[in-house]
Amino acid sequence: MVTGGASGIGRATADLLAARGARVAVLDLDPSRVPAPLLGLPADVTDDASVRAAVDRATDALGGLDILVNNAGVGARGSVEDNDDEEWRHVFDANVLGMVRTARAALPHLRRSRHAAIVNTCSVAATAGLPQRALYSATKGAVYSLTLAMAADHVREGIRVNCVNPGTVDTPWVGRLLDAAPDPTAERGALAARQPTGRLVTPAEVAAAIAYLAGPHSGATTGTALAVDGGMQGLRLRPAADR
Repeated sequence: MVTGGASGIGRATADLLAARGARVAVLDLDPSRVPAPLLGLPADVTDDASVRAAVDRATDALGGLDILVNNAGVGARGSVEDNDDEEWRHVFDANVLGMVRTARAALPHLRRSRHAAIVNTCSVAATAGLPQRALYSATKGAVYSLTLAMAADHVREGIRVNCVNPGTVDTPWVGRLLDAAPDPTAERGALAARQPTGRLVTPAEVAAAIAYLAGPHSGATTGTALAVDGGMQGLRLRPAADR
């Protein structure tokens, strides 16, 4: 089951898991964008009743649940001064409580699996200070800590919990940010340049990391954050002219 799976990282993940033989339910605000053989179901992660109903429908259709990918979320721009209390509550509600609601509804089903895994979509913003991302970074820091706590709580139940920390991914949301910039070409270049690889991360690259953490080859991995960030977190390169 993949939340926010109709586009971007979620869609790439759902497609990859299906290609590898999984039966996949996609929970999204607009499931009409989800093609077969994926099972698209309507869900709003900010509404507990909506989440519970979608999880029940998904597990009935799939005959159980082995993997939960907590991917749904929203973005936010600005420093700590730029978003009012309502926006702070809204983004935390979607990015953090949305994962809580989905995991809470899914856990009874995951406990019945012999090889259950939860993968949360976090961000390099949880571990690196990024300008104009105060609210978004705060939510992803919470996701990182939540992942560790969940891993500790559920490891003895046979449920592994990990997260992926992408850098800037070439998704529709990033595309909308670029379109709104005064100079979209210059802004794309700046985002690419801050990643040592010199380019944006692709959704497929993040999906591959999620699929690894969800799969049997990572059976000894839990409580881990896997960076897929083009080297943003760990590398400190000298300017090209100084090489």
